[in-house]
Amino acid sequence: MENRYFGTGRRKNAIACVLIRPGKGQRTINGKPLVEYLKSDVLVMDVEKPLTMLNAADSFDIVARVRGGGLSGQGGAVRLGISRALSLMSEDNRKLLRKNGLLTRDSRVVERKKYGLAGARRRYQFSKR
Repeated sequence: MENRYFGTGRRKNAIACVLIRPGKGQRTINGKPLVEYLKSDVLVMDVEKPLTMLNAADSFDIVARVRGGGLSGQGGAVRLGISRALSLMSEDNRKLLRKNGLLTRDSRVVERKKYGLAGARRRYQFSKR
């Protein structure tokens, strides 16, 4: 059986299950190619950051299933999943990824709306008269 590594990533409301295996550099998210799914070059670069950091961009195939959230949150979730899977491969990978902050979950989520306000903090317009 070939070497396979799994990682789970979360960001905002998105959850990603990522599978990494040795290959030719194919990347798919929910059955679509990475570039076609994420659309934005910035998000694609963000997702591939862990691989480029380890100089392993073309040596692994990545298959990811993502649900919830928008494209930005899904991209962040996939990146964390890739980082976690790569960290399982070797301790050296783990140290390098940790040093660059790629193994830390971004815990920021949307603040809830409060009663009596237009949004989380925005108030309704005040009228003196």
